[in-house]
Amino acid sequence: MSVSTLRQEFILHFGEMGSRWGINRTVGQVYALLFLADEPLCADDIVTALGFSRSNVSMALKELQSWNLVRLRHQQDDRREFFTTPDDLWEIVRTLINERRKREIDPTLTKLRELSMAEPDPSDRAAHARIAELRQLIEQMTRFHDDLARFETERLVALMNMGARLGRLVDGAGKLIPIRRSKPQSKG
Repeated sequence: MSVSTLRQEFILHFGEMGSRWGINRTVGQVYALLFLADEPLCADDIVTALGFSRSNVSMALKELQSWNLVRLRHQQDDRREFFTTPDDLWEIVRTLINERRKREIDPTLTKLRELSMAEPDPSDRAAHARIAELRQLIEQMTRFHDDLARFETERLVALMNMGARLGRLVDGAGKLIPIRRSKPQSKG
């Protein structure tokens, strides 16, 4: 299976970016190949296209399955497993956000809640207050995410396209109803 120059560049870049996002370069490249593939690919196709060992491809596919980023497909009269990515880009983004939240934000929020419940030592009152402030912010962000997650894709896209207009609306509403502004950052 040959890979065009366009696809090679995308695959290489995705592997580089994947390592910055905390996933193995091989996993990123396998995902990029599947993402651009015209049809579902089996592990042998991936090995041929990318030149990776069969074991590396198998491990990458297992990791992508654990992230719910690839779909297993069976083809009639073929015992091999074939893989593809969801066609809906929004589904991919939502899956990534949900998986990152489960793996990174939820455990942090759990720890912040534990720390907030403890009675602070007098010398730790400032640290305790900062932890509580961070916990409240993350809880607010996760509630906002939950609200957005309930939107169907079309409404979410419309909301995102409103961007600057929404900001102006909030600014205008702030003139009618006082909205607490964050403190300006000190330069120094």
